[in-house]
Amino acid sequence: MTSTTINEAARTLDNHRRCFSLLFYRAVRDLKPVWMLEEMRTMETFHQEEDASQRIYTPSEALLYAIVHDHQAYAQHLLSRYTDEALAKPGERFCCCPSSAPHLAMAVRYDRLYILGLILQESHRIPGTYQGHRCFHIEEARTPLHLACELLRPEAVIMLLGNGASPHAQDHNGLTPLDVILEKLRGSAAMKGEMRQCLDNLLMFMPKVHFKMRGSLDRDPDSWRKVLGEDTYKYLTGRSPASLVLATMQTILKQLSPQTFTDSLHELPIPSSLKPPGLPLSQKVVQHQ
Repeated sequence: MTSTTINEAARTLDNHRRCFSLLFYRAVRDLKPVWMLEEMRTMETFHQEEDASQRIYTPSEALLYAIVHDHQAYAQHLLSRYTDEALAKPGERFCCCPSSAPHLAMAVRYDRLYILGLILQESHRIPGTYQGHRCFHIEEARTPLHLACELLRPEAVIMLLGNGASPHAQDHNGLTPLDVILEKLRGSAAMKGEMRQCLDNLLMFMPKVHFKMRGSLDRDPDSWRKVLGEDTYKYLTGRSPASLVLATMQTILKQLSPQTFTDSLHELPIPSSLKPPGLPLSQKVVQHQ
């Protein structure tokens, strides 16, 4: 009889936890005010007495929800008030694979440029945090920049590069982000808009070009010339230096501080056609009530 009572109590407790978790998830999804979300997040759930101090979600786990639902004000609150905790590794229930940069990867995957900028901005204030924008999938050694290229997110590509991500990072197969773009281009008749933008953004940060697929470009020059264009093909294969425009942009971008990269890029006295489109102008978010 006692055993049955204990089992029923445990099931009731588990149902309470699931119900409360669902309420919190929906509240973030519905972009409820920050104060309400924080009251819900920090509310003690029905734990056993020795675990009464546990909370429903950590700042890190709450930040993942904010990223998924693009709750910019909540993300800004979590990152500014709980920077270390918000960027820490979340619990196992939130990670399907080992990762050292889950929030960056999630922001790239869902194309949350504003929150991506907030994360990058805050990471500069914590020594070692996301330095080099570490792997979002440790087993494959793939970085968020690899993911941005795979998903053809040109704005995310330049934000990551401008904040210190290495364009020469290699995954476990030796593929760089440039190789990821070239793999998508292999067999294409021509480059489409987002492919072209991703490639151009990468090259602006690559005064020295190193990538695994160089041999493929040498072996099949006619096909790659059609896809890349003559100038880009010659640059990637070392047959000619960078164009004047590309060389100029490579020099200019070296001078921009990662801490203020996005705003500095917008302020450059150069034609808007040379600036990557779609970047948020500022990382300041108006607080929700």
